[in-house]
Amino acid sequence: MTTTKADRPMFRVTFSRITGKDQGGNDILARPKEIGAVWARKGDKAGGIISLDIIPIELTQRQGVLFLIPVTTEDGGAS
Repeated sequence: MTTTKADRPMFRVTFSRITGKDQGGNDILARPKEIGAVWARKGDKAGGIISLDIIPIELTQRQGVLFLIPVTTEDGGAS
C-alpha cells in the first residue's frame, strides 16, 4: 500500500524531560518520546495542526522540551 503526502503528518512531535543540569549550566534531557504529530491544514491554508496523543505533566510545569522531527518517506510517516 502506498501513502500519499496528504496521508502523512508533516512532523512528529517528541518530548524530552529535563533531568538535571551539566557543569556548564545546560539542561540534561532524557531520551525523547513521541507524543503526537503535526498535520497539514486542508486546502491552501498555511501552517499545521498539532495532534497530541498524550500531554506530559512535565510540559505543563516547564520541565521539558518539545521537538518537531520532519517526517520522511523512508520512515513511513506513521505517528
